[in-house]
Amino acid sequence: MSHPSMGVEEELLLVSASGRPLPRSKAVAADAEGIDVELELTRAQVEINSPVCTSSGELRRELTRMRSKLAEAAAEEGARLLAIAAPPHGEAAQLVTKKARYQEMAARYGLLAREQAVCGCHVHIDVPDKEGAIRVSNHLRPWLPTLLALTANSAIYLGTDTGFSSWRSIMWSRWPCSGQPPYFESAEHYDALVAMQLATGSIMDERMVYWDVRPSTHLPTVEVRVSDVPLTVDETVLLATLVRALAMTALDDGGLGPKLEPEVLRAAYWLAARDGLSNDGLDVFKARPIPMTELLGSLERHVAPALQELGETDMVAETLQRVLKEGNGAVKQRQAFQAGEDIVSLTEVKL
Repeated sequence: MSHPSMGVEEELLLVSASGRPLPRSKAVAADAEGIDVELELTRAQVEINSPVCTSSGELRRELTRMRSKLAEAAAEEGARLLAIAAPPHGEAAQLVTKKARYQEMAARYGLLAREQAVCGCHVHIDVPDKEGAIRVSNHLRPWLPTLLALTANSAIYLGTDTGFSSWRSIMWSRWPCSGQPPYFESAEHYDALVAMQLATGSIMDERMVYWDVRPSTHLPTVEVRVSDVPLTVDETVLLATLVRALAMTALDDGGLGPKLEPEVLRAAYWLAARDGLSNDGLDVFKARPIPMTELLGSLERHVAPALQELGETDMVAETLQRVLKEGNGAVKQRQAFQAGEDIVSLTEVKL
């Protein structure tokens, strides 16, 4: 039996020797031979796009290779490559990439665009059609805060402890079409809401649909965008495998998915962004606080049949336990910051 394939985009940050964002993305991308690298909104960001993968092992090998190659290219340009979701030092406003679309975004959205040197991780999962993507979106909504808490990696921003585990998600929520996706009754319902955003001019085009789950505009895939870029490849692989299993579970269910009170989901998002793995989360089905470890356990049980089918049960269990024991990026950032240690060295992608 074939299983849905997956692919991952990781946005990474270029910084100077002192850790300040360095606008060298075009040169670094040109030096990075043999890997798929894209330019992002600001000139201190680069994005790697993995090939289509069918197993966690394949994805791990590809991301390890691509991160290493990009770190080499960065070093050639006098830059350091960080797996971090927000700049640890420097100023808020950044130089915008000299592409027509990004320049138009800067003109339309002003400081909102120039302050977006934040790095996420996007997981793409193969689905049969757009209706399938809509079902996946609805079924994933309850678990999005848990995935955000698991991968939070932006506690320190511009030399300050933000008080949040995922400051990236707080910054990203300022865009007009971002964060938790609505509950969609159909593909037509999705199209109507996007058409409204386009008609009002709040977004420039469909590529600015920044909901944390969205159907692709040109491929039979669904894209899950809730995560900070994780600190390690293993955490990215864990995220992608859980998303893949969630998508399989949703498609096997066949229904439209559970409806949730929007304010309950909003509260769960906020708590996940603030506390990450360090405190309680919110059970969105019962609207009550629950330890994040229990929420992660519930997620594991929810996708257990899919993980078994994929042969990924042990990998997910072992990686998840390691992250809970050692901490995710946000935990490690905060520990280093409080100890007076270098956040840049902690998050630098090694050659």
